[in-house]
Amino acid sequence: MTDLSTAKSQAPAPSDWLRSYYFTRAAVSIGWIAAALIIGRSNAAVAAILLVAYPAWDALANYLDAQKNGGLGSNLSQTLNLAVGVFTAAAVAFALGMSMNTVLVVFGIWAALSGVFQLVTAARRWRTAGAQWVMILSGAQSALAGVAFVVMARADTPPDITAIVPYAAFGAFYFLLSAIWLTIQSTRGHAAVPN
Repeated sequence: MTDLSTAKSQAPAPSDWLRSYYFTRAAVSIGWIAAALIIGRSNAAVAAILLVAYPAWDALANYLDAQKNGGLGSNLSQTLNLAVGVFTAAAVAFALGMSMNTVLVVFGIWAALSGVFQLVTAARRWRTAGAQWVMILSGAQSALAGVAFVVMARADTPPDITAIVPYAAFGAFYFLLSAIWLTIQSTRGHAAVPN
């Protein structure tokens, strides 16, 4: 029969989930960038799917992370991020029927709000999880990128999906950096524990 202390030691630590979560988010972002550059820039239908999928995936990711960390009721910032992501996916689908400039405005508003909610989530986790300084930087940059998107949308030349690629690339970088940071912390922690 396994005692309680052994069961606790075998249960995955919160940092284990976050490390896997951040690696997954980085991988999805890299895949999205590749699809946008290879197919989306020359295929409007694929570009449309990718543009709707981006905030939809972010909403799903926030839902999964919140569920692993006490549920939506305990994570207001992620609950709001989930709601904004779902609404944005629908708004992007609608805006695609208008113009890419409008799509970029929708993305800008979403990026700003999502960045603020991500920053709040990271600040709340500061004492309980590592690598949150990276997520705070990511959230702040997302908010600034949102403002930049709205400004870019006013240009005379209509943007295309590649306008979102740098934003996705920075997101991938920050998630990957967080995952690597947590991996290093975990390795150091195991090395410090005597056998």
